Amino acid sequence: MILLTLLIFSLIVSTAYTKNLRRSVKNAPRTNSSTAKPSPALARKVSVIVPAYNEAENIRDCAIAILESTALSVNNLEVLIVDDRSTDDTLAIAQTLQQQLNDPRLKILAGQARPANEYWAGKNWACAQAVQLATGDFLLFIDADVRLKPGAIETAIATAETEKIDLFTCMPALVCDCLAEWLVQPLMFNHLAVCFDFTAVNDAAKTDSAFAGGPFMLFRRSAYEQIGGHEAVAGEIVEDVELARRIKRAGLKLGLYSGSNLASVRMYRSWSALWEGWTKNLYLGANRSWGMMIYMAAIMLFLYPMPWLALGILLANGEIANLITNYQLAISNYHLPITLLTIGLSAIVIWQHYTLRRLGAEISDCPTKYWWLGGLGGTLIAAIAIGSAIKTETGWGWTWRGRALQINN
Repeated sequence: MILLTLLIFSLIVSTAYTKNLRRSVKNAPRTNSSTAKPSPALARKVSVIVPAYNEAENIRDCAIAILESTALSVNNLEVLIVDDRSTDDTLAIAQTLQQQLNDPRLKILAGQARPANEYWAGKNWACAQAVQLATGDFLLFIDADVRLKPGAIETAIATAETEKIDLFTCMPALVCDCLAEWLVQPLMFNHLAVCFDFTAVNDAAKTDSAFAGGPFMLFRRSAYEQIGGHEAVAGEIVEDVELARRIKRAGLKLGLYSGSNLASVRMYRSWSALWEGWTKNLYLGANRSWGMMIYMAAIMLFLYPMPWLALGILLANGEIANLITNYQLAISNYHLPITLLTIGLSAIVIWQHYTLRRLGAEISDCPTKYWWLGGLGGTLIAAIAIGSAIKTETGWGWTWRGRALQINN
C-alpha cells in the first residue's frame, strides 16, 4: 500500500507538471522570420559579442556561423570575440580565422587581466571590455557554444523593434550528442520552461518573474547602459538572470521567446562538464534557496524514477512473475488488484515521460530520443540540485573550467 500511495502521488505530480509544461509551450511566443529584412539595409548597427574562455573546440565554428548567418555589412555589423585569457588555443584559433577570412566585420580581442581589487565572475569582465569598444545600437551577447541560424540577427532585431523590447532573449534549439546530455538536458530545459513560464516572464507587472538565457541576449544599448550593464553584475555567477531582473525592475521591457529558429546550442559535451556547469548555476538561479533545491529534487524523483522503481520492486518480489506464470493462483490472491493497479499507474506515468519530451521538443527542437531513460535522467537532476547547493555554500569543487568561484554577498 505504501508503494501504491507513492505512485498515486507520482501520478498527481506528473499530471500537474505536464499541464504546466503544456501551458508554457502553448504560450511561448515565436519570432516570425518573414518580418526580418533579408537585405543588409538595417537602420541600426548591431555588435555581436562572444566572450570566450577555453573555447578552442567551439570558437571557430561559432564565428563562422555568425558571419554566414547574415548579409549585414560592416556598416551594420561587428563581431567582437573576446578571449578571456584562455589557457588553451582559443585566442590563436580566433586570430588565425581572422587572417583566413579577412572579414572586416570580425574583430578579435585579447582580454586584459581582471582588476586586482575587484571580483569579476564568469564572463562579465570579458563582456564589459567588449562593450567599451562596441559601436552598435544593439548589443547581442552569445556564447561560443551557440550557432546562429540564417537571418537570426535580423529577425531578433525586427522583433525587438516591432514589440518595443529592450532585452530580447530566447531558448535556442538544444543539441545533444553524448548520453549524459540526452539524459539531463531535455529534462532540464523542460524544467526551465515550467519554472519560468513565458507569459509570466513577459508580463511587465510580474517583476519577480524574470529570466534570460545567457546563450542569446539582445539588448538595446540604451537599456543596457541604463541598468549598468555587466559592470553592475560583475560579481554575479548567474548574470543573465540578474540582468533580466534589472531590466524588469527598471520598467524596461523583457521579451523571452522560443528561439529554435534563431540558434542552436550544445552546452556541455561530457558528464563532467555538465555536472560542473549546472551545479555552478542552479542554486544561485534559485536565489540560494535550499527549499527550492529540495523541492526540485523531490519533484524530479517522484516524476521520473518512481514508476520505474515501483516496477522494479514488483519484479524483485516476484509479483509480476506470479501474475504471468500462476494467473489462476494470482486471481484468488488479494494482492492482485494492488499489483495490477501498481503496474497500470507505473505505465501511465512512464508514458507521460514521453509526453513531456514531446512537448519540450516544440520549444527545444530536441528529438524524443532516449525518452525511456527519464528515470535515470530525473535522478541525475535531483543529484545536481542538491550538489549545486552544497558546492555553492561550501565552495568545495565550485569551479568553472578550473576557475574557482565565490559568492557575491
